[in-house]
Amino acid sequence: MLQHSEGKKVPQVVFKTRTESAWVEVSSSDIFAGKTVVVFSLPGAFTPTCSSTHVPRYNELAAVLAKNGVDEIVCISVNDAFVMNAWAKDQGAENVRFLPDGNGAFTDGMGMLVDKESLGFGKRSWRYSMLVRDGVIEKMFIEPEVEGDPYGVSDADTMLKYLNASEVLPEAVTIFSKPGCPHCARAKALLTQTGRAYEEITLGGAITASTLRAVSGRDTAPQIFIGGTHVGGADELETYLNQKV
Repeated sequence: MLQHSEGKKVPQVVFKTRTESAWVEVSSSDIFAGKTVVVFSLPGAFTPTCSSTHVPRYNELAAVLAKNGVDEIVCISVNDAFVMNAWAKDQGAENVRFLPDGNGAFTDGMGMLVDKESLGFGKRSWRYSMLVRDGVIEKMFIEPEVEGDPYGVSDADTMLKYLNASEVLPEAVTIFSKPGCPHCARAKALLTQTGRAYEEITLGGAITASTLRAVSGRDTAPQIFIGGTHVGGADELETYLNQKV
């Protein structure tokens, strides 16, 4: 049975991380001492739910979590440093720190190491999240022990509701852009300056001007959608943002 560890200290381990050219040892104290940290742990890098939902939403809500006292967001998986680095690059989640628990030492210490041999994974982490203050676990959200890979309580929205149930969620932002487009760069800078996380869809390959015309009625980039509403291009975005001040 999986165990709640609320009120206990996090396991004291050394994470074997990797820069481009060297191994770097990072201890539990380096991560947690004197800070408020949100941790979410999952079965594996590059796996479907982890890549499509779990990581992206924590990355998207990072600014709101920071506003509510979170110093850092950490993703832990029983994968080696090379895999975690490649996954971090693939995800583009600059607001999340990816920590490799290659030997499963931290996960085992948390009581979250489970058998995934039926999938060819060996020992992996059960999916959970937790809020850690100065190395002490304040709150855990552990997915129910059922078949498969449940995902319903370890998400970023649940963590945010625990921290501040009255917090207003930011509107989802999507920008259609194309490489080398100065107006696209200006639009992205405006979104960044106003603290709005955004999803970028780059024209090319399967995403064509016809695709853009079908969803926005225009075939020029950028085209920005906020909260499901089509705002328009960079000039219209600037007007929209000025009206929100």
